Amino acid sequence: MPQLPPHIRTQPESGIRLITERAWNTPGAIVLSVGEPQFPLAEHVTAAGMDAWRRDDTNYTANSGIPELKAAIERALAEQFAVRVEPDRVMVTAGAVQAMHLAMSMTLATGDEILIPDPGYTIFEMGPHLVQAKPVRYRLRPEHDFLPEISELESLITPRSRALLVNSPSNPLGQVIPENLMRDLYAFASRHDLWLISDECYGAFTFGVEHVSPLRFDTEHRVFAAYSTSKTYGMTGIRVGWLVCPPGLSSTLNAVQESVVSCINTPAQWAAVAALSGPQDYVEHARDSYRESARAASEYLRERGFRFLTPRGAFYLWLDVSHLSGGDVSAWTLHALDEWGIGLAPGSAFGPHGEGWVRISLAGNRLELLEALSRIPAPSRASVTR
Repeated sequence: MPQLPPHIRTQPESGIRLITERAWNTPGAIVLSVGEPQFPLAEHVTAAGMDAWRRDDTNYTANSGIPELKAAIERALAEQFAVRVEPDRVMVTAGAVQAMHLAMSMTLATGDEILIPDPGYTIFEMGPHLVQAKPVRYRLRPEHDFLPEISELESLITPRSRALLVNSPSNPLGQVIPENLMRDLYAFASRHDLWLISDECYGAFTFGVEHVSPLRFDTEHRVFAAYSTSKTYGMTGIRVGWLVCPPGLSSTLNAVQESVVSCINTPAQWAAVAALSGPQDYVEHARDSYRESARAASEYLRERGFRFLTPRGAFYLWLDVSHLSGGDVSAWTLHALDEWGIGLAPGSAFGPHGEGWVRISLAGNRLELLEALSRIPAPSRASVTR
């Protein structure tokens, strides 16, 4: 029998899925391990997708997406993030996961290195591995509020370094990179002639701070930025995102897209047009809800003496459970599910430097969130929160 190639046989798996699927099958469990918005889809978004089906608008579109969606993306980026791009720089994708895969496929060759955050989302390691590149982790330290450090990045540069990946607001940390640091990260990429791949899926959700895209500083055309309707508009299963690319790559991008998915399904694209162009009540309501859940959870955990990172964006809270996990937080989350009926994402699923921590989703029911937190034994003495 033929053998699969080594890079496929050793493809990393997501440590989030194990605990989440087990939690879904545990009667009465409170599942905080997955980032799934709780609010129903906005009616005008549903109507736009259904209208496309009814009028039989179900044929192929251009590889890069329908013009109406690309124009809506151009307007939304300008209005929300003060980023101006031409429509020919936008490639509509099957969610941000495919956008990130497209960016890595465009920038990384076999054996090339990409600097990825640790802790960082699972696909930051899985994606490079799939294109036979090497993910090199840069540590995000609690003593530095889990923000990237230029000195750490400098120490990891080799002749094979090709790209830097940044994620703000962060999944799993809920951290937001401030403007001055984002500018420094762009300067670092420029100094070492790296591509800069930016995951900005949670850009709509920040709490009292501004989301700053590296596209603002991209005078040298080295930034690929990924976005999504999944979390912003609660369209997780509809699978529409986009990748903003440096200018001059449209024909190459079209060829790569053709070889992967050809184009994104047409009714879903019309639903995304409605989401971006129509009323933004869903986004505003969701942001307010996540902010309040972050405030309530932070207040409760602080009173009980837990150490955690105060959420500044996205809808996650990063919690230290090292007083309980005994050096194996993955095994401990299985125990927490069996013993207390709570599903938590182990920090080690996001990289080795996530050991001792868990990611908690703030996107669900607030009362269930607080109930789940009450079941976690507190440290024996108060520790300083960050």
